[in-house]
Amino acid sequence: MGTKELNGELLEKLLEGGAENLRRNADIVNDLNVFPIPDGDTGDNMMLTINGGVNALDGHSTPSLTEAAEKASRGMLLSARGNSGVILSQLFAGVAEGFRGFETADIRTVGEAMRSGVRSAYASVITPTEGTILTVARESIEYACGRITDESTLESFCADCLREANASLQRTPELLAVLKEAGVIDSGGAGLYYIADGVYRTLRGEKLDEGSQKAVMMTAPHPVDTSKFNEDSVMEFGYCTECLLQLTRSKCDISAFQIDDLIAALTEMGGESIVAVQTGTVVKIHVHTFEPEKALGYCHQFGEFLTMKVENMTLQHTEAFVENRFHVSFLEEEKPKKQFGIVTVATGEGIKETLKDLGADIIIDGGQGKNPSTEDFVNAFSEVNAENIFVLPNNGNIVMAARQAAELYEDSKVYVIESKSIGDGYAALTMLSYDSGDPEEVAEEMKDAMQGVITGSVTRAVRSTSVNGVDIKENEYIGFIDKEMLVSCKEPLETAEALAEHLNIGNYEYVIVIYGQDSPDAEKAEFRKYMRENHRRTELCEIDGGQEVYHYLLVLQ
Repeated sequence: MGTKELNGELLEKLLEGGAENLRRNADIVNDLNVFPIPDGDTGDNMMLTINGGVNALDGHSTPSLTEAAEKASRGMLLSARGNSGVILSQLFAGVAEGFRGFETADIRTVGEAMRSGVRSAYASVITPTEGTILTVARESIEYACGRITDESTLESFCADCLREANASLQRTPELLAVLKEAGVIDSGGAGLYYIADGVYRTLRGEKLDEGSQKAVMMTAPHPVDTSKFNEDSVMEFGYCTECLLQLTRSKCDISAFQIDDLIAALTEMGGESIVAVQTGTVVKIHVHTFEPEKALGYCHQFGEFLTMKVENMTLQHTEAFVENRFHVSFLEEEKPKKQFGIVTVATGEGIKETLKDLGADIIIDGGQGKNPSTEDFVNAFSEVNAENIFVLPNNGNIVMAARQAAELYEDSKVYVIESKSIGDGYAALTMLSYDSGDPEEVAEEMKDAMQGVITGSVTRAVRSTSVNGVDIKENEYIGFIDKEMLVSCKEPLETAEALAEHLNIGNYEYVIVIYGQDSPDAEKAEFRKYMRENHRRTELCEIDGGQEVYHYLLVLQ
């Protein structure tokens, strides 16, 4: 079963996983950046940003989602660096706003919070450019939100985000000519993908923390090659100018301060790539300008700088070679689809092994008393990775969930073979053949194989009652087929033998007995003796099924 709710403690773990995965791939993201001019620090900038959120929570873990999100959001704002870093901080600021007032969040709340994050990210940029981190965030989140059902989990939501994020990334060169010319995808979007991939891996239980995850995840800054700008150089790209400004009452009327007026002023000065956001009384500003002193001077009139950075972009951006090393491990793990696949349901290691030997690809753990969910089936369909999937529920109570999953699943053609017992499923698999190559024919052959199969079951009665004229006492044993009660005895072996007689087992050429986990060896030997002495002409096949509920399953063919 997947994770259904998000709280503050889990949010911290997921941010740590996302940050660590980005750290591992930061150089790849750095090498991708060519927009709006060749850059080499997008991965580092995004890493610094998310690391600020991780550090804000380090040692201050809280189960409250709203509290954890607010702390992480402020940490990212204070640490945000570079265009993509600031956008990332605003994406999470919107997410934190969406979690406001929630101690925990279900999947739909998570989806709406992510949508809030996208709106916040777009609002932070004066002229949003498609084909960037903004596009990847918007398209992946909308896709995942559109696939949310009552069965969805954080794992399935994140998996959907990853699939669409990769697809969106591959489309970015079609939206931005500079990317297409360089033969790469957008670097900021790639950074976002690696964060999401780390979150997904953490949800799945992968250990990403290797001692470098918390507190300090930033490697030493890349050395600046000052030889690239000398007395004969001409400033070509300007300065990447950033500051974190604390508005102060001594310098301005904070209540009257308008971020839009600041953006307009920086634009009039010739500023480009402007990202300016206000959180409380703190303003984060990013601008590319040939006159950083004017930009900073204008900002300084409203307060005091908490941090400041001015970098000569000519030194940053003289690398002519841009390498596309983006690696989508999540998707590359998926193999090409095979033509046919089998998903079935069973409990007990012996039964599972038997069904697998007969051709089952994926066996969902389940049966009487522990029915698998629709989501369990959907996940199994994804795992089997086949064009045509045949499903054997092997229990009447499970058929409906299998049908619902088949209706929901869109990536394959799913055929639900309505097997209502292990005997039905066993019989269907014994006749399994893909030789025709026709899925409809394969399905019909499996259905035909189940005709005439009888499965008798022996289990302990949980209460006293009378059914079909059979008096049943609590804790004694009952023998039945489907829902038709046939016998009741004090001991399981006695009940199995009485059930065998009631089913006229001697009229069958072949019978399979599947022993449960509580069947002792001596009892198995006694059943073999019973068959030798009473039904010599019936061939007996024995399976140590290991199932929990049923002491005996008798399959007659």
